[in-house]
Amino acid sequence: MFENLSDKLVGTLKKVRGQGRITEKNIEEALREIRLSLLEADVNFKVVKDFLDRVKIKALGTDVLNSISAGQQFTKIVHDELVGVLGSTAVELNLRGDPSVVMVVGLQGSGKTTSSAKLALHVRKKFSKKPGLVPVDVYRPAAIEQLKTLAKQLQIPVFDTQEGMRPTDIVAAAMSWARKEMIEVLILDTAGRLQIDETLMNELGDIKETTKPHEILLVADAMLGQESVNVANGFHQKLNLTGLVLSKTDGDARGGAALSIRSTTGIPIKFFGTGEKTSEFEVFHPERLASRILDMGDVLTLVEKAQEVVDEKTAMAQAKKIAKNKFSMEDFLGQLQMMKKLGGIGSLLKMLPGAGQMMKGLDDMTLPDKEIKKIESIIYSMTREERQNHKILNGSRRKRIANGSGTQVSDINKFVTQFEQAQKMMSGLMKMGMGGKGRFPF
Repeated sequence: MFENLSDKLVGTLKKVRGQGRITEKNIEEALREIRLSLLEADVNFKVVKDFLDRVKIKALGTDVLNSISAGQQFTKIVHDELVGVLGSTAVELNLRGDPSVVMVVGLQGSGKTTSSAKLALHVRKKFSKKPGLVPVDVYRPAAIEQLKTLAKQLQIPVFDTQEGMRPTDIVAAAMSWARKEMIEVLILDTAGRLQIDETLMNELGDIKETTKPHEILLVADAMLGQESVNVANGFHQKLNLTGLVLSKTDGDARGGAALSIRSTTGIPIKFFGTGEKTSEFEVFHPERLASRILDMGDVLTLVEKAQEVVDEKTAMAQAKKIAKNKFSMEDFLGQLQMMKKLGGIGSLLKMLPGAGQMMKGLDDMTLPDKEIKKIESIIYSMTREERQNHKILNGSRRKRIANGSGTQVSDINKFVTQFEQAQKMMSGLMKMGMGGKGRFPF
């Protein structure tokens, strides 16, 4: 996400941090590089100019704190101003209705249907409310079926929209259906067009009049560049949008326009999609995204994600095993499955401070999905006794496991060696973290 922009900004800030103090000369050089980086990423020209003016004024007019270097202070100024461009604070959903109605709008192909399903899952998990989905795109039967399929996978109620129904009739019937089914948040997946036209806007206006939505969210494709700003303004003039959902932020080309969409439209960004999976959907926190872009990490989001999938008692028990070098292959299998739920090793490392740049040289050390599947097959082919104590894996056992997992004995040998090395490393790190005591202080 914003990887090219991140690389360039981090590189520029490193140069400033290498300077002994902030001067007008080194600030001008840094600002020139930041300006080029932002414009190349397709950030709005006026937003870039205002951003750099504020950074320069603060950088040259601020006394350097005794506790940090001039370069660090400059980085903080850039970070704080970037947060301001993104919107300063996260903006919550308005879910006070009975039911609350959320109208999801956008151009065709922007990701409305997937975003509607993601939003329903988020509402259920974060607000503990019962969501319901309504397919309103009667012009594309595939969109109706797609939403019904996603709803079934997520076990979320979906209104049975039929071809031939009028959009206003659909939403009116869906409102009655929601009350009958005790649905608390009704999410309307509306139709789109390849571009904004009067027919579409009139239809959306009629739906708004019928349902009186509490939220009207525009799904904006972050890959559209400056056009995404024009699209947001077009929808906002007609519908008075309450928020934006940035889709396809896992791409990078021209994605910098998303950085200026709040400043140029005044509409708060409420969510962004980080991938195609329904779980890859995050609340938009300006400060956290600014930190990610500047490779300062996003530990808060990492902790929140971990809390969703990690049982605290299990985690504590496994930590004790690691410290005592008793972490088994069965425990390792559980860790692999947990990391997959969290988005994989790479996505976790990117949320740690400085890890983005560090990972540039570690591409060949990260485990691809294919390799993880092979390891899972190997462990699944073991008996419970073998998973608990890999020391008993003699030649005949390894041959049986290889046959059962569709691998070679050499693969088993390689995995066992890697596991033992990881076991020792984790145990050593755990002991270092506890001040060398070798035990937990609880």
